[in-house]
Amino acid sequence: MKGYIEERAIDIANYIIEQNATVRQTAKKFGISKSTVHKDVTERLLQINPTLAKCARKVLDVNKSERHIRGGLATREKYLHQTNQ
Repeated sequence: MKGYIEERAIDIANYIIEQNATVRQTAKKFGISKSTVHKDVTERLLQINPTLAKCARKVLDVNKSERHIRGGLATREKYLHQTNQ
C-alpha cells in the first residue's frame, strides 16, 4: 500500500475520533468521497492499526445509529424556517 494512503487513513481515523465526525463531514474535510472514507477506516486501517480502526468504527457505528434522528431534526428545521418566512 502506498505511504500516503496509509497516512491518510490514520489522519481520517484521528479526525473521526477527535471530532466525533460523520463519514460525510470527514469526506468534505479531506476532499475525498464517502466511499473512500469508509474503505480507509474499515479495510485499510484495519491492516495498519487495528486498535485505531476499532475506535473509529465505534464512532461511525454511533453516528449510523443516530442518523435517522438527525435527518428528522434537519427536516423539522427546514420546515420551521419556511413557515417563519
